[in-house]
Amino acid sequence: MNCPYCLSSATKEQQKKTTLGYRTFRCSVCRRAFNERTGTPFNFLEYPTEIVLLVVLWRLRYKLSLRDIAEMFLERGFVFTHEAVRDWEARFVPLMAEQLRAGRHGQAGLSWYVDETYVKVHGKWCYLYRAIDADGNFVDCMLSQKRDMDAAQRFFQQALKMVGHAPEQVTTDGHGSYPRAIRETLGSMIVHRCNPYLNNRLEQDHRGIKQRYYPMRGFGSFTSASRFCCAFDEVRQFFRFRTMTNQSVPLAQQRALFCRRLDSLKALTMRA
Repeated sequence: MNCPYCLSSATKEQQKKTTLGYRTFRCSVCRRAFNERTGTPFNFLEYPTEIVLLVVLWRLRYKLSLRDIAEMFLERGFVFTHEAVRDWEARFVPLMAEQLRAGRHGQAGLSWYVDETYVKVHGKWCYLYRAIDADGNFVDCMLSQKRDMDAAQRFFQQALKMVGHAPEQVTTDGHGSYPRAIRETLGSMIVHRCNPYLNNRLEQDHRGIKQRYYPMRGFGSFTSASRFCCAFDEVRQFFRFRTMTNQSVPLAQQRALFCRRLDSLKALTMRA
């Protein structure tokens, strides 16, 4: 293991381990001691990295409050408060979302369905712009305090940067900002369909984030809301087993995929 301080490979493993069981090393060049977590975002945590990542994942994926998660880990012998869960969410959710977004680059289809839904932030309604492709795969999302031309253009610019290519067709509702935003951001050759009935698949897909944030009774700040909504959709897409419309995935295969992707997500986040 290379030294995190001087990057030298002249390191030697020590017999002593940390209180959490992590290996320790000493560098022969700079004479410093370090362990497996030194130089990572998980250094100085009082709990194992796997437990912290599991707490963050449960917070994103399941309808659990901060206190619910803290209470559920009591049975496993890990005692922490709901404020610790809040702190871990703020620290490690962006790392998880960043790694998932990087792995999703360029995977969206050529037909996008775009719409916005309401999210309550500090007692006020904000607009969550979301897009999926024809197979229901997640394209991108963006939280905005306003629903106007500037917000629509920023969302399309962000989605275009994320996907890496422009779609051939975009389906939206009848909001007046979309035609110009699509024309100026994605190009004048994009086919724009404006029909609320054609956009029903995205209206149904909104239920994921709506049902997840209802038990939270809204968000306390715009920053935390934006962070959570983005990471929630990234994790939801990562654990989505059907990549094509009407694809049949047996239950045994779903469970095997879930276990493999869970291990992969832990490895990705710990390498961040």
